[in-house]
Amino acid sequence: MAAIILSLLVLSLSLFTVISSSSLPGLQILQAERQIDLTSHIVRVYLTLKVENIEDDPASTVLLAFPPAQFDRLALVKAAVTVGKKRKKSYVPLEVNPTEQPSSPNGTKYYAISLLKPLLKGETTTLEILYILTHSLEPFPVEISQSDSQLVYYHDSAIILSPYHIKQQATLVKTPSNKVESFTQVEPTHRSGNELRYGPFEDEHPYSYFPIIIHFENNNPFAVVEELEREIEVSHWGSVQVTEHYKLAHAGAKHKGVFSRVEYQSRPAASGVSSFKHLLAELPPRVHSVYYRDDIGNISSSRLRTSSKKSELLIEPRYPLFGGWKATFVIGYGVPLQDFLFESAAGARYLNYSFGCPLADTVVDKLTIKVVLPEGSQNPSVEVPFAIEQSLETKYSYLDVIGRTVVVLEKKNVVPEHNVPFQVHYKFNPIFMLAEPLMLAAAFFLFFITCVAYLHIDLSLRK
Repeated sequence: MAAIILSLLVLSLSLFTVISSSSLPGLQILQAERQIDLTSHIVRVYLTLKVENIEDDPASTVLLAFPPAQFDRLALVKAAVTVGKKRKKSYVPLEVNPTEQPSSPNGTKYYAISLLKPLLKGETTTLEILYILTHSLEPFPVEISQSDSQLVYYHDSAIILSPYHIKQQATLVKTPSNKVESFTQVEPTHRSGNELRYGPFEDEHPYSYFPIIIHFENNNPFAVVEELEREIEVSHWGSVQVTEHYKLAHAGAKHKGVFSRVEYQSRPAASGVSSFKHLLAELPPRVHSVYYRDDIGNISSSRLRTSSKKSELLIEPRYPLFGGWKATFVIGYGVPLQDFLFESAAGARYLNYSFGCPLADTVVDKLTIKVVLPEGSQNPSVEVPFAIEQSLETKYSYLDVIGRTVVVLEKKNVVPEHNVPFQVHYKFNPIFMLAEPLMLAAAFFLFFITCVAYLHIDLSLRK
């Protein structure tokens, strides 16, 4: 194991070197503090930067640099600027977008943070940044038995990768427990319980990088939804029906050997500590007609708690999930129409619903949301606070003539922070609400006329 970790360190050192000549002019970072939260299988990094403009030209953007491997695993990047002091301090969100630079040493990738106003020479601003990484904890060993704990390793840099000169910085790493097998020693390094602190470091050149590897115990469930398809069907007759199809997997260390249910139930504290058998889904308030089933049929091992603010569905698959195991199931429910459908000032209507996955602390590799609008809906448009792929389809249901417009939204690498409201706007002529009743009335009328005609027609043969 030590040889593998050493080889990874050498490989990382060969990929990133100190490149002071490629620094970007204009800005420097006076102070940087980074906190890396490894308590879950979703890595959350909180970064505080105090930025100063040292040149005559105003600066309107601040660049964030990421290694290529880390950039591909980014699920979300958010930034805010602090306004005010002490008790009156507030945070104003800033626009963050991926960008490219003409000279990117070692394939470095960037995000650009747009400031509220240009930063003049000598002025400073403090930025609060959150970025989230998925699939960044790699199990080692990759296979464990039922009685083993799950060990993973995480690799990063003790020094923040930045295109700017950093005068002072420090990094704090938090693990789930104090069971840390090994970690890279960088002077100065301090360990206290489940926290590792690297730094403070003084006057680091742009693009400085010192790789570190932390090997620690993490028995939290690595719940990953490989594919989630949610269909939201809107009916103007009083309800919204939601159906969700899940393909769930345990992305932790793979289970080896034979599974013993007797041992699993008799020794729950020592057997299968990294597995999970319960899932918590946070549903909207006032849900009704809730069901949960898999490919075999309905599953009754679930509990629903409802309140005026939220509903919680605690579900239990047919078997506990160990590393490498998978499960497929369906959750369906209905919600009142007036809670999610509204009318805008322009006379159009819009659906306001929550994006993301309702399962707590879960990564979704691919999320597909299909919003089925009532027949006769026109000019649909979508408002989502992040980048997605969208398209239109047509669906035919009972008594449909021209079909229903379906707005399809797709996004990869979805985390709980994506559970924010999104809106689907559309125009609807109320006359279409009479289409189905009129069709039913016409069908019954024709059936009645047919019966009357049949009873009054003499079909007997006469001489």
